[in-house]
Amino acid sequence: MTEEIEIKELSEVVVRFSGDSGDGMQLAGNIFSTISATVGNGISTFPDYPADIRAPQGSLTGVSGFQVHIGSGPVYTPGDQCDVLVAMNAAALKTQYKYAKPQATIIIDTDSFGAMDLKKADFKTDDYLAELGIDPDRVVACPITQMVKAIAADSTDSKTALKCRNMFALGLVCWLFNREVSLVENFLREKFARKPQVAELNIKVVNAGYDYGHNVHASVPATYRIESKTKVPGRYMDITGNKATAYGLIAAAEKAGLKLFLGSYPITPATDILHELSKHKSCGVITVQCEDEISGCASAVGAAFAGALAATSTSGPGICLKSEAINLAVIDELPLVIIDVQRGGPSTGLPTKSEQTDLLQALYGRNGESPMPIIAATSPTDCFDAAYRAAKMALEHMTPVILLTDAFIANGSAAWKLPKMDELPDIRPHYVTEEQKYKYTPYVRDPESQVRYWAIPGQEGYTHILGGLEKDGKTGAISTEPENHNKMSHIRYQKVARIPVPDMVVEGDADDAELLIVGFGSTYGHLLSATNVLRSRGHKVAMAQVKFVNPLPANIAEVLMRYPKVVVAEQNLGQLAALLRIRVNGFAPYQYNQVKGQPFVVNDLVEEFERLLETKAVPSGAQTFDTKVLNAPNINI
Repeated sequence: MTEEIEIKELSEVVVRFSGDSGDGMQLAGNIFSTISATVGNGISTFPDYPADIRAPQGSLTGVSGFQVHIGSGPVYTPGDQCDVLVAMNAAALKTQYKYAKPQATIIIDTDSFGAMDLKKADFKTDDYLAELGIDPDRVVACPITQMVKAIAADSTDSKTALKCRNMFALGLVCWLFNREVSLVENFLREKFARKPQVAELNIKVVNAGYDYGHNVHASVPATYRIESKTKVPGRYMDITGNKATAYGLIAAAEKAGLKLFLGSYPITPATDILHELSKHKSCGVITVQCEDEISGCASAVGAAFAGALAATSTSGPGICLKSEAINLAVIDELPLVIIDVQRGGPSTGLPTKSEQTDLLQALYGRNGESPMPIIAATSPTDCFDAAYRAAKMALEHMTPVILLTDAFIANGSAAWKLPKMDELPDIRPHYVTEEQKYKYTPYVRDPESQVRYWAIPGQEGYTHILGGLEKDGKTGAISTEPENHNKMSHIRYQKVARIPVPDMVVEGDADDAELLIVGFGSTYGHLLSATNVLRSRGHKVAMAQVKFVNPLPANIAEVLMRYPKVVVAEQNLGQLAALLRIRVNGFAPYQYNQVKGQPFVVNDLVEEFERLLETKAVPSGAQTFDTKVLNAPNINI
């Protein structure tokens, strides 16, 4: 009979799973996140994997990681450093140990630390723990590979058994945090419903990992429990940003009484939107995987003309290719949602990494005066709301809308409370009226909003033609008249500018802050966390996140000019700061810029912002662009 071990209560914990790309770290992390959300914990995840289809086994460049931050209450970031690091081989330990806290618990598979493994990972000696400065007392060293082979010997071959090593590690982590293994079992049976033998083998290995910890206490002084604070009653699930985006579009189509059409071409990290929507034909969803980016967008433009809620999904390189087809929707004033899941660039760049470098491309990356609304989602769960709002805006204002997400929130996940359809805002497409029958021309507009009316082909009395050539504002006929083109350009601009968006919300010390932190999109959680840390240290700090990039909130100038110091923090080289300088007269912010393909680190933000708070404010006229960038790297070679 094993001795009872102490159980300690924690308010939050960060766990990082790491190993080869084929070791199933993403699955293990996803399962642990899902069962944590199921029991009511707040979660935030960060899948971090290479762009290689399958990097050489045991190589430093082929390490795949999955970090999850679990809390008893709301969680806003995946965490700067982890409390528990699972390293399935030497390369994982070498590359991922920098993400561990000084007193973190390290779980390793000792079978993957042989002489050849250490050589591949560029260790200089066989004492790899000493080489990294790791205290052996913090290491749970387990022969995972040998144990999994023994467990699976009667049911499968050795090669197949090795695919279950991740489940042993997951079982051990479940024991460490007192998670019920039955939740994992349910997940596996559902995932492998068509392969029950695979499900049962994985379940057997998960339980073995759990029992290993329970029986030998795995060299740890205590196990831990993260209790859940009371949440609003409802149904919760762990959801990624891409899945939430897909659900937001489905909900919008249902609310508007329309079919949903997605024309798309596979591209990392946006492809999961296409995959998810293809599962929902029963909801009236039509998906077409096209031969290229251009046809993906062009097919969606055609679907919008035909009367569907039309969307196309892509990433930065695809936006470049789609620009001409997007502009067709602009000049034809058709409702279209363009989802840009941003990734590291330029060119092919960093396909699996995250940046916010498409902001100005979304605004200005097309020929001619081509205004479009732009919405930036702030979290995996906000992707649902942002996609729904983008669809509502497109349908009610007869315009293409760009929805900006990025790899961080698209692949990351959080606990999400499923909304009820009757709680969502109504969507009222701007259809033609009965009075316009037999008199309809395509550019007759609502005098207040400047929105044209939507006539669906096949309706008697509303025959019309659209196309890429400029049209006369009254008749809809092709026109090259200078005054007409000037007028139509202004109308398209004003139509977008008049779209009502919510005011910018200021959080923290809104009335008397010494520093306002401004960001957009997915940096929300990190900036809010940094703000909370600074306020806990006695600083007067506020933050505001730009969700509506175009048109900007009506109160944005008043907010930005209210505070003595403002810093714009973004994962690019200052695109939002440049836009705000253009739109807000006299605005001269400090900047915090990062293009590492990684999320912000809260501790780094706090350090830079604290330094800024301690400096004397200098009149904006005395500052140059470079001197106002807080964290500019030394680029001298």
